[in-house]
Amino acid sequence: MKQNRFTTEDHKYIQVAEGLEKMIAEEVLRIGDKLPSVRMLSEKYGISMSTAFQAYYHLEGRGLIESRPKSGYYVRFNHQRFLELPDQVKPTALSHEVSVKEMIASIYSDIMAKDVINLALAVPDPSLVPAAKINKSVMYALRNTKDHCINYEHTQGNAELRQQVARLSLNWGGKIKPGEIVVTNGCLEAVMMCIKAVTNYGDTVAVECPTYFGIYQSIENLGLKVVEIPSDPSNGLDLESLQKAIKKYPVKACVAVPNFNNPLGTCMSDENKKKLVDIIAQHNIPLIEDDTYGELFFGKSRPKACKYFDTKGLVMYCSSLSKSLAPGYRIGWTIPGRYIEQVKQIKRVQNISSASLTQAAMAHYLKNGRYEYHLKNLRKALHTQSLRYMQAIIEYFPADTKISRPAGGFTFWIELNKKVDSFKLRTDAMKHKISIVPGKIFSASIDYSNYIRISFGQPWNDDIDYGLMMLGKLIRKMI
Repeated sequence: MKQNRFTTEDHKYIQVAEGLEKMIAEEVLRIGDKLPSVRMLSEKYGISMSTAFQAYYHLEGRGLIESRPKSGYYVRFNHQRFLELPDQVKPTALSHEVSVKEMIASIYSDIMAKDVINLALAVPDPSLVPAAKINKSVMYALRNTKDHCINYEHTQGNAELRQQVARLSLNWGGKIKPGEIVVTNGCLEAVMMCIKAVTNYGDTVAVECPTYFGIYQSIENLGLKVVEIPSDPSNGLDLESLQKAIKKYPVKACVAVPNFNNPLGTCMSDENKKKLVDIIAQHNIPLIEDDTYGELFFGKSRPKACKYFDTKGLVMYCSSLSKSLAPGYRIGWTIPGRYIEQVKQIKRVQNISSASLTQAAMAHYLKNGRYEYHLKNLRKALHTQSLRYMQAIIEYFPADTKISRPAGGFTFWIELNKKVDSFKLRTDAMKHKISIVPGKIFSASIDYSNYIRISFGQPWNDDIDYGLMMLGKLIRKMI
């Protein structure tokens, strides 16, 4: 008898696939086991043969099963095969100056190179973004804006864009008004302006470690000192260490990436986000929250932002469209709470306003371009890519490799054998036109010399497979 348990035709194959994926994860179906034939699957779930094929295609695309000619489908991969998590390295709690710009400058040209297998750049591949629709929005902006986007925009940003950003905040539980938002040139400018608004030269800022190297650059450029707070590959920012640092040093601000930290990919629990906000509120310390990866979740729902728990206006929320839609358009924003006047003044002095054309175009796209539909497809693609990359790393890298479990975003944080110098590995890899990011630049004090960051922003293909295979060979030679 057929089990007619599904009601929505379009989602039947996804539900069937998720059920099978759960059985694989729980080892009800083990690696090497043969799956039911397409006909049997069709009969078991009361679905059409076409839907049954779609379910298997979905699992095959994620690398969990494989098709064997004239034999059927078999389980290929299980999440239980994941390698160990990288160790948490706790920095010594010292307030010290920052110096990372020389290391970063030495690798930036490689990150942006066009003729390499790019495992370094943490942005979506152009094939994953709706370029045609974005182009239509640009043309609409040019034709329908009163001054054809020639004049300066408002310092806070395009009114319609801020309206759309306010609407997006509903995804993480925010109830934000357009007047609370300042549009910026990407998320990093938002972060830098927020730090600048609440600190003075020589002040100390608490920063989670490891974290995005651009944050360290901003702190260094402002002449600030840092206290690095360890971040755990499973749970995120270590709140106990943060409290100790606040008691020991005159911390003027805290900078964190709670949702899918770059490079770890960790997402703090909502419970810990609330605790973090409680800590900074207790000490009246502003929290600069970088949430640029928040929409790129692999789970069932969008995680909340720390800003959701903010009742005193101390959380200075920052985000952008750079990782989800159009990196080159440089559209970011901040919701700086009680510090909005300071941020607006910095924006006026720094560049008056962000570019008029890209603001108008993104405003039109967010209103008319089915952004949520695009995000759904992008999340699915990134999650699938993460699994395929993970399988290759398990296959090609040495057995003692340790790797993070990103719950969203673009990046793996990989701990290699202590004999491996990741800076030398980067140099050797570039000889084979393979670009990676050495771990050293993700901290100002810890020598992550045997760590690397790998991005899975590009769809899986033969070049990526070759790049990871060659990287594995180079690592083995070092050992």
